Amino acid sequence: MSETSFSVTDSAAKRIAFLAAKEPRPVMMRVAVLGGGCSGFQYNFSFEEQRNEDDLLIEQGGASVLVDSTSLELLKGSELDYVEEMVGAAFQVKNPNAASSCGCGNSFSV
Repeated sequence: MSETSFSVTDSAAKRIAFLAAKEPRPVMMRVAVLGGGCSGFQYNFSFEEQRNEDDLLIEQGGASVLVDSTSLELLKGSELDYVEEMVGAAFQVKNPNAASSCGCGNSFSV
């Protein structure tokens, strides 16, 4: 499993580092793909203190991001970004494997 199979933009790394610094203990952001959502799969973002054996760890710009091996299969070649727009700011996954996605951007199908 190569480090280049999932990437994190500088914007996302800065935001993750900022949010993680507010937590009482050191945390890493987990990016996971779960079944469900309006298109079949949905992205899930959470903070965790522990790394699992099958996790890919990406450390960038003071941020640590975890992706489990099952989610990584659906996220290969994807990029995690943090986008600030007039309607709000959010983490977004730019996933070349997604055949379609819903309007909210949190759900996709392959």
